[in-house]
Amino acid sequence: MSPRRLAFFDVDGTLTTGTTLFRFLRYYLAAQGQRPDVYEQCRQRLKAMTAVGVPREATNRAYFTNFRGADSTAVSDLGRAWFERELSQGGFLNPSAVDALNRHRSRGDTVVFVSGSFPAVLRPIAEHLGVTDVWATAPEIADGRYTGELLGTPMIGAAKADAARLAASVHGVSLADCSAYGDHLSDLPLLNAVGAPVAVAGDPRLDQHARLHRWTVLPGAPESPEIPLGECAAARDGEGPVRPCQPAREGVA
Repeated sequence: MSPRRLAFFDVDGTLTTGTTLFRFLRYYLAAQGQRPDVYEQCRQRLKAMTAVGVPREATNRAYFTNFRGADSTAVSDLGRAWFERELSQGGFLNPSAVDALNRHRSRGDTVVFVSGSFPAVLRPIAEHLGVTDVWATAPEIADGRYTGELLGTPMIGAAKADAARLAASVHGVSLADCSAYGDHLSDLPLLNAVGAPVAVAGDPRLDQHARLHRWTVLPGAPESPEIPLGECAAARDGEGPVRPCQPAREGVA
């Protein structure tokens, strides 16, 4: 009998062509009735942190301050609505990585998401792809609302390798028999932890490392255009839940 195997997949830039964190934040802020420039300010602040050398773990923590006070159920509902819009537009999933994921599933391997993103946006993607194991950054939720803080460490860098080791222990699997897929140099700890690492092209540093070590390299895919937000309706306090953005009507920007 062949050994049981796990296939670990990073999500942003690996299975998706864009970053779920940013694309969902744009949608979420619009659903709150915020102007587009509010999203741009949030994104530029995080990009500026990266530009001056702030570790990804710290920028990941800073990202979740944008949800301080948000109702967790409303965020999850918006996560599903957002992903439906991404799917309907097309181009959001990377075909080469999705094909690899489906091959693992057809062989009976257990597919595991290991992502710095968070459950509200990862769950609909996982359900769409038939994945049940999701290891992700965990925002703190108290009394049904996001606090803006995290529970534990962001699922980035070494934390992904730690998660893979724990998942392998839970499943009774040797990591030497497992595969992992990533697109960024920060995925190296995860990729180095398994017997069959696979790089998704896009980060020149990871691409070079993969070539030197003769790893399999899958093609990346260009980021799809951002979904048109159309009309967004945010309920005021006490007037019901936030409603998803509606597709733009013909002739409406």
